[in-house]
Amino acid sequence: MAARVEHLFEVFDRLIAIRNECSSQIFVECGLAEMTVKQIAYLKAIDGHADVTFSRLAEITGTSKPTVTETINKFVRMECVYRERCPDDGRVAYIRLTEKGRMVAEAERNALSRMVERMVQTLDEDEIDLLVGILGKVR
Repeated sequence: MAARVEHLFEVFDRLIAIRNECSSQIFVECGLAEMTVKQIAYLKAIDGHADVTFSRLAEITGTSKPTVTETINKFVRMECVYRERCPDDGRVAYIRLTEKGRMVAEAERNALSRMVERMVQTLDEDEIDLLVGILGKVR
């Protein structure tokens, strides 16, 4: 039984490595190979909230407004976000993701999609059905 568990560990370790490889490819394609986990978290927070302002992002991330401003300025230079003035109150600026920013924010999901594509290209229909059935049992 220990050998089976070890083999299962190795298989899943390989799957995780493939997903990480797919994530890295996405960052390289966006020209952002050096993105940090914290930067990705900021972009995911922006992506997950409609009409997010600098103050609201500071709340969400538990950081100060100056830190958010510095980070957003960096993202603007990286072409990941842009500022959009509120039409009702010109003093308020919303933080919006560019297509590049959205790709990074959704990188984990996109990496998973790429990994599944690789599996579909490698496995036949019966193997895919078997894999789905087996993994569907895991709780």
